[in-house]
Amino acid sequence: MNKYIIYLAAGNSRRFGSNKLLHPYKGKPLYRHGLDMIQEFCRGRKDCSVLVVTQYEEILQQMMKEGIPVVYSPDSYKGMSYSIKAGIKGLGDEVSEEDYLIFFVADQPCLSKMTLERLIRQADLPDQKPETASVTFRGKPGSPAMFSARLIPELLELREDEGGRKVIRRHACTCVEAEDERELMDIDSVQDALLRRWD
Repeated sequence: MNKYIIYLAAGNSRRFGSNKLLHPYKGKPLYRHGLDMIQEFCRGRKDCSVLVVTQYEEILQQMMKEGIPVVYSPDSYKGMSYSIKAGIKGLGDEVSEEDYLIFFVADQPCLSKMTLERLIRQADLPDQKPETASVTFRGKPGSPAMFSARLIPELLELREDEGGRKVIRRHACTCVEAEDERELMDIDSVQDALLRRWD
């Protein structure tokens, strides 16, 4: 069973005023925090891999330079569903029904490797295979979220700015509690980037 982490570095940053994913945050571009953590997590694990989805030439070129699998998604500006579908199609035909897809947004720099591990561990439980799973904090759902590959047809039916939460609402969802509220907080404005420089 494989777990495919689809890293969505394709948001429009409308409230930020510029491309927030490239904005410096704690010494490196915002999008690198989650990506670097995921790469470290996947190192040495044959069952996990990462695929980056982006509409930005700078990120595309950097991923190609580093040899990180990447899908260019120029239609992502139209809404979240386009990024989700680009990621799924970018995986090609290698996905089996027993596999899982994990969608991870690139503007949550504080999500921990431990929380990602606990989310993915749900797919390895011997007695129950969840249809979906989501990181939460005190009952509030957030990202990342995990989907059985059997739900790919439903994910491909998403339209415009619809996200995976629409699919989750139709199925049983296993909640994985984050250790800290900050893990689920994203950077939406320059003020966020300045104020949320947590240790």
